[in-house]
Amino acid sequence: MNVYPHLVACEHCDSVYQRCSLAAGEVARCSRCEAVLQRANPLDVDRWLALTITTAVVFLIANVCPVVRISLNGTRRDATLWEFAWALAQGSVAPLAIVAALVIILVPFAQICLLLWVLLHARVGRRAPSISRALRTLALLRPWSMVEVGILGILVAIIKLIGLVEVNLGAGVWATAALMVLLTVISHRDLSALWEQTEGVAALRTGSAA
Repeated sequence: MNVYPHLVACEHCDSVYQRCSLAAGEVARCSRCEAVLQRANPLDVDRWLALTITTAVVFLIANVCPVVRISLNGTRRDATLWEFAWALAQGSVAPLAIVAALVIILVPFAQICLLLWVLLHARVGRRAPSISRALRTLALLRPWSMVEVGILGILVAIIKLIGLVEVNLGAGVWATAALMVLLTVISHRDLSALWEQTEGVAALRTGSAA
């Protein structure tokens, strides 16, 4: 499959344009249908990488630390995100558990790993191997990253449990809320900027090899 990083196609009318560099705050729109083609990326590689590493740490906290602590008759039980998904899988809503694990745990994990792979190479002026496949995968994963849905489900479960047992929020729920914000910041960027920032270096390496 051929890749043309210097071109951008409108997602609505399929018009093709030459990709251009944008200043901070600028937006490129399709001249035919006015759809957004490009947005200026306010993050450079260093800041993007720092935020992605922070997101990885927060993701680890969200998955290791308990989301809630349930107390009943002197007995305490901590529940993590994984245990929430596992509890759902034991009932009649097993398909929901699969979706919950996908959008709350697996998709964010894949996004963080792929971004770290691409950004760490970009940080040292290299183009990551299979970068086009990585960027396409990131674009495909973006609509499936819905940590906010998981937070909503957790809050609904907590509200239902409040009248039955004593419920205390754990560090995991706050980490999950922070993860939602950080994932939005790092994943809703113009991914083509990563290609452009390493394009010159890749061209020089190709020329030297020739």
